[in-house]
Amino acid sequence: MADWTQLPSELLYLISKRLRTSFDVNRFRSVCSTWRSTATSPKRHRLAPRFPVLPDEGGMANTSNGFSLSKRIIFLLRSPNSNTETGRSTSWVIKIEEDGSNNRVQLLNPLSRSRFDSLPENFPKNFNLLELSIVELGEEFVLSYLNHLSYLGDAGNLYMEKVVISCLDNNPNNGFVLLTIHVSGKLAVFKSSDKKWTIIQDMPSPYDDVILYEGNFYAVDNTGRTVLVGLDCETIEAGMPVYGGDKKFLVESKGDLLLVDMHLSVEASEGSGFAEDNFENLAFYINERTVRFNVFKLDEVGKQWVDVKNLDDRVLFLGDDCTFSATAEDLNVCRGNCIIFADNFFYSLGDEDESSERCDVGVFDLENGTIGPLQKFPQFSKLFWPPPWWTSSRLLDCAETRGKHGLDAWPG
Repeated sequence: MADWTQLPSELLYLISKRLRTSFDVNRFRSVCSTWRSTATSPKRHRLAPRFPVLPDEGGMANTSNGFSLSKRIIFLLRSPNSNTETGRSTSWVIKIEEDGSNNRVQLLNPLSRSRFDSLPENFPKNFNLLELSIVELGEEFVLSYLNHLSYLGDAGNLYMEKVVISCLDNNPNNGFVLLTIHVSGKLAVFKSSDKKWTIIQDMPSPYDDVILYEGNFYAVDNTGRTVLVGLDCETIEAGMPVYGGDKKFLVESKGDLLLVDMHLSVEASEGSGFAEDNFENLAFYINERTVRFNVFKLDEVGKQWVDVKNLDDRVLFLGDDCTFSATAEDLNVCRGNCIIFADNFFYSLGDEDESSERCDVGVFDLENGTIGPLQKFPQFSKLFWPPPWWTSSRLLDCAETRGKHGLDAWPG
């Protein structure tokens, strides 16, 4: 058997240049001193120090403030001694955001925009990456006003729409293109080379979601009509409409592009005392409840969405700013074929004492069509909050081992 520690430095260098994320580079550098010296530490690129504000329908809006772009990454952490037979949760799904001002990481709810109010007192300040099995499940980007105050929270975000980025040659320094949804429902594109926004006028129906799939931008509107968005801001139809649902999501799973169609039911809040002639506060008294989902897979040749009845071992996650998937084996759950989604309807059903730590999440089981709040699905609820028992273990406190072995650690 070949000794991997003796691989030629030229080969190690070529391998390191093909790693997709800075997280992968850090793991590569943590293998041994030879690998560490071969691969340079990943630079923290700031995609753009300042963006102009999105234009109104009439033209480009000018402002001296503008807004910035922040990146968040969703990770799956598994304990060193994962064992599904113990009945204890051995996986944890978290979202992190790096704060460039103090070079620290903040923990967020994986499917929402909210931050954790507090962490357990014994929560470690460092995780040893070599002691954990870690998988990057997805990433998301958020546009925020440059001068917003921290206490504003989500109010500092430009608007609550998903943002996707394509970096030329996988390097933001070589230029990038940003795609999001304008407040009008149209697609908005920002090119670093042009330093301005372009609103794409093609909009038979308002757009629901955007995604970067196999290096290309895709967008789906409220009817399910899906388009491929070129870097020249031209759109080409990629999928025919899928009528029936109320909100569309695009998800990549096992190399396939999926469309998830969410069906909503509108109902009045219990005990609201709403009078028919009181239309002023109608939105306050009405809840939109998710009742079911349909899943489709894109047939790229026929430009059709094909009905998917079974996700097999896959679990789909639908968040506020990001969609992703994982296998039941990775998650250490007994089976897949489920959709976990953010939904405000389940907020009032949760434990009031845990409302600040839990995001408003529901689960839909494709096998039997059942739907309910996260707490009613123990195998999934343990993936989120509270942190699993092993996060407080001294095995993961690498303050000493980091200095002893020179390991790349993830700051808490």
